[in-house]
Amino acid sequence: MAIPIVPYTILRLSRAFTRKTKSIHCQCDVCSRSGKYRKSIFKRISNFSTCSNLTLLLVWVIMGILVYYIKHISREIQPFEPFSILGLEPGVSDSEIKKAYRRLSILYHPDKNPDPEAHKYFVDFISKAYQALTDPISRENFEKYGHPDGRQGLQMGIALPQFLLNFDGASGGVLLLGIVGVCILLPLLIAVIYLSRSSKYTGNYVMHQTLSTYYYFMKPSLAPSKVMDVFIKAAEYMEMPVRRSDDEPLQKLFVAVRSELNLDLKNIKTEQAKFWKQHPSLVKMELLIQAHLTRESTLLSSSLLNDYRRMLELAPRLLEELVKIAVIPRSPHGHGWLRPAIGVVELSQCIIQAVPLSARKTTGGNPEGIAPFLQLPHFSESTVKKIARKKVKMFQELREMAVADRVELLTQFAGLSDTEVRDVEHVLEMIPSIAVDITCETEGEEGIQEGDIVTMYAWVTLRRGNGLIGALPHAPYYPFPKEENFWLLLADPVSNDVWISQKVSFLDEAAAIAGASKAIQETKESLGASVKEISAAVREAVEKVKSGSRLVMGKFQAPAEGNYNLTCFCLCDAWIGCDRKTNLKLKILKRSRAGTRGHVAEEGPTADEGIEEEEEEEEEEYDDYESEYSDDEDDDKEKKGKIANGIANKKEESTPEGSGSDEDDE
Repeated sequence: MAIPIVPYTILRLSRAFTRKTKSIHCQCDVCSRSGKYRKSIFKRISNFSTCSNLTLLLVWVIMGILVYYIKHISREIQPFEPFSILGLEPGVSDSEIKKAYRRLSILYHPDKNPDPEAHKYFVDFISKAYQALTDPISRENFEKYGHPDGRQGLQMGIALPQFLLNFDGASGGVLLLGIVGVCILLPLLIAVIYLSRSSKYTGNYVMHQTLSTYYYFMKPSLAPSKVMDVFIKAAEYMEMPVRRSDDEPLQKLFVAVRSELNLDLKNIKTEQAKFWKQHPSLVKMELLIQAHLTRESTLLSSSLLNDYRRMLELAPRLLEELVKIAVIPRSPHGHGWLRPAIGVVELSQCIIQAVPLSARKTTGGNPEGIAPFLQLPHFSESTVKKIARKKVKMFQELREMAVADRVELLTQFAGLSDTEVRDVEHVLEMIPSIAVDITCETEGEEGIQEGDIVTMYAWVTLRRGNGLIGALPHAPYYPFPKEENFWLLLADPVSNDVWISQKVSFLDEAAAIAGASKAIQETKESLGASVKEISAAVREAVEKVKSGSRLVMGKFQAPAEGNYNLTCFCLCDAWIGCDRKTNLKLKILKRSRAGTRGHVAEEGPTADEGIEEEEEEEEEEYDDYESEYSDDEDDDKEKKGKIANGIANKKEESTPEGSGSDEDDE
């Protein structure tokens, strides 16, 4: 055992001591003071308690037990040698045996030596050795079994109470009840409790009732500012207790966050009464979320603080399921809804960064608002106003400035200290920059015809100033570690349809390599490529993944003939201001006759004109939308949108060949 274990252990220890751990979380002072990345003793134990480490430790324990056992068993199983015990040579006479016995008796007899160990040695060894050499029966046992007492063996047993071995009377019933209770009823009870609890939750540990509620209240025209009303209706939040002792702290909290509740100031009393008439759990959850967004958690009592932390712990998984509900195919063509999906992701960004929704309002010609600035450490509204006087109104402008110019701006005009500027630089280096390279094609065919199965290939590339690929976002006000995820949505902003949706993560590189390799290999094999071409394509894909790209693939059925202006949205659920969109122009050809697939008549467009793609990286986000966090304007835009949707629905009804299947609302 030691031959393989010792060198393997030395190798593992050398790797552990020489490995340079690269921190993937934010290194600014604000995040360091938050303490959520500080490893406790339990965290360190869990990091050590990997399967390989525990296996290696178990093998070492087994080997130590074996060494100890062998060391002591060698003493216990020593052969009984009466001549050596008496200090004689084999074959001596009886008189010499008696002389040796008398000599040792003077040294070890209890009457001569009061030591208990001497007494034990005299009885167990000296007396038996003398007996084995002088008594005929003992000598016969020694010659036959090697011991004067006869055969020596090891006996083992289990100590049980006597009443368990007596099956008469009541003891037999007690034993039977014990066996039935411990071996049958107890496992059955544990199984029933586990199944009853697990049946309430999905694989993502979200209650089934929550998904039903989200599905019912999700609407295609759900504005981002109204997503909060749907989000707080989760069954997990409704089950949180509402205590009478929380009334006074909630009243104070209401006064602090009243400006964020979208109440009509003209009828403020009526609006307040209407707000408090809601379900107590809804009131409590909305006030707790607004306390987090406005960074007013210091007003919470100890009991509310526990509910506040529980609310934030559940928020990421609930928001993820809410995005999935928004993009579930519901239209006749199997498309989801874009507008509510964007609103859910924007709410997730605000919750992770603790930025109020009102900060997303368009101000001073900045369509992003001041929300991206507020996620930076030591930034406030006054800081944003100071740097705006120097014509820095866009968050992207601040990111693209030279480091020296930015340091000068923040120190001389924004009034930040050198330490605070260093924190800002740390965070700016953590914010990702996203680029999307997207193509759509029909495998093995030229051009795209209506009814074809179209495959989308999108390479999402991430870059950071500090060189990291996968990282944890800067979120000092969110008390739990949060992975940054990206949602890729291929959508038609005009019709509000999401054609393809998929979540992208940059933390698990091994899974990304395996997925990209498998997808590229299957695609090349279906096209009949050679083994050499497949290997080259797979190597290229692996290099892309290692350099910070992720492959996203999806399939959809080509709609009716026409030109479609699609947009690929790449939305981050943790950062504000790093979302990107790429425009894609898709041209669908008329379906050819049977046998002429891929060949278009002379009067029609050529095959090379089947697909036109145009990619544009834009600084502004969601140009096709009016921000729902801006001040309300005339209802003309809403009316125009309804008219456009009506026209689109009529076109869909008149199209003979549609994709997807109708789904009834639940």
